[in-house]
Amino acid sequence: MLMAAGSGNKYIPVPGDSAVINKTISRDSIFTGEHIFDAEGLCVCLPEMSANELSEAPRIQLNEQAADFVQNHLKENGFYYDKVKAKNASKFTLIEEIFQQYNIPVELKYLAVVESKLDNRIVSSAGAAGLWQFMPGAAKSFGLKVSGKNDERKHNYKSTVAAAKCLIYLHNMFDDWLLTLAAYNSGPARVLSAIKKSGSRDFWVLQNYLPVETRKHVKKFISVHYHFEGHGSLATLTKAETKAHTDAVAAFIAKQKEPVIKDSLATSAETVKAAK
Repeated sequence: MLMAAGSGNKYIPVPGDSAVINKTISRDSIFTGEHIFDAEGLCVCLPEMSANELSEAPRIQLNEQAADFVQNHLKENGFYYDKVKAKNASKFTLIEEIFQQYNIPVELKYLAVVESKLDNRIVSSAGAAGLWQFMPGAAKSFGLKVSGKNDERKHNYKSTVAAAKCLIYLHNMFDDWLLTLAAYNSGPARVLSAIKKSGSRDFWVLQNYLPVETRKHVKKFISVHYHFEGHGSLATLTKAETKAHTDAVAAFIAKQKEPVIKDSLATSAETVKAAK
């Protein structure tokens, strides 16, 4: 329920589209462009190597503080999520195309499953509506018209464009996808307050200073992501976890190149020796 608690359903000032997009490209293009994950949970940035070598490659790990929640949530809801997926292939495709255009992780499409189960007819008791459950004030902030019968929150394409802009706006504020998801639910004010009270920008440290609904909201997203993908992505990590993972991938690639460099140097040395 987008920013219902944090914003008080007020108009949220948002930078112009080009400013929002440019900030995201400069910050995230490396992550979204190079660190995409295949069906095995391996980063596509890895060079060609044997199955044995790939078996040792770094994979994103589920944070232990989410493990029990994810297991229990999927035990209760996994079958239902499969039904949602089976009925909504075209909506997933639409969201993926728009998120690719805005250069944000396509895996954020699973947020719409958490928000509305991909049913654009849903209106919450608080007044949030559509795939992305925008409150009226937040919807207008991101360019949607909400008046009488013309409620663009229920328009799949337009509301998804607005969701992309909103996610960019929040990520530019927090530079962390889990905090972005928390702010999407409770509003940025609640997240900023949790950061101040906890003295940390790590979701797993500050989560107890957030509303229970928001904590569950983030963990539901992680659960749905793991259910559909079978593994995590940069969208399921904190900023610190993202850096640790990308550093581990870079170190692994460098290690794989070491034998090649050594062999090349040895060959060169032998060539020089033979020439003498």
